Amino acid sequence: MPAKTAKAIPTIIDGQRVYLRPLARSDATVMIGLTNESARRFPGVIRRLKGKAQFEKLRKRFEGDDSYCFMICRREDDKIVGSISLFEIIRLSRQNGVVGYMIGVPFLRQGYATEALRLILSFAFLKLKLHRIEANIQSHNLASLATVKRAGFTCEGNSRGFLKISGKWRDHERWAILTEDWRVYRRK
Repeated sequence: MPAKTAKAIPTIIDGQRVYLRPLARSDATVMIGLTNESARRFPGVIRRLKGKAQFEKLRKRFEGDDSYCFMICRREDDKIVGSISLFEIIRLSRQNGVVGYMIGVPFLRQGYATEALRLILSFAFLKLKLHRIEANIQSHNLASLATVKRAGFTCEGNSRGFLKISGKWRDHERWAILTEDWRVYRRK
């Protein structure tokens, strides 16, 4: 994949109730607060951000050609409600990536993750021309499982000890959607 340019990274991806905009250095305080509040509420699901240095390290990871991170912002007041990332993008014969998202505790169960996921899938399949997007979710994270189901993902099985979160290796369900599935599903 060629290096990211202003054309490759959209300024805004518009939705009905939310829009996505690229992660910025100025988002540090808000994202640290939202992430850490969510990590306290959902231990073992979300990793804590241990200050601005760790935030900056995370932000720099998304400067490469294989990843994108967007803030999920509420249209009515531009408030950041969470983040969504597309990462581990592999080109050549694979053309796939992984999606991950986090909604801050005050904004849970309001449909923001569902809309943001639909927006990032449009970006992945239409702009980046990817063929497959995966999501890896712990089986007790019922809200996240419901979100990927609403977006048309299919469960492909379980991965034991898939991710290390809060010092412990955790099992995850592996979900995926192909571009042809997404094209059918989005018409529903």
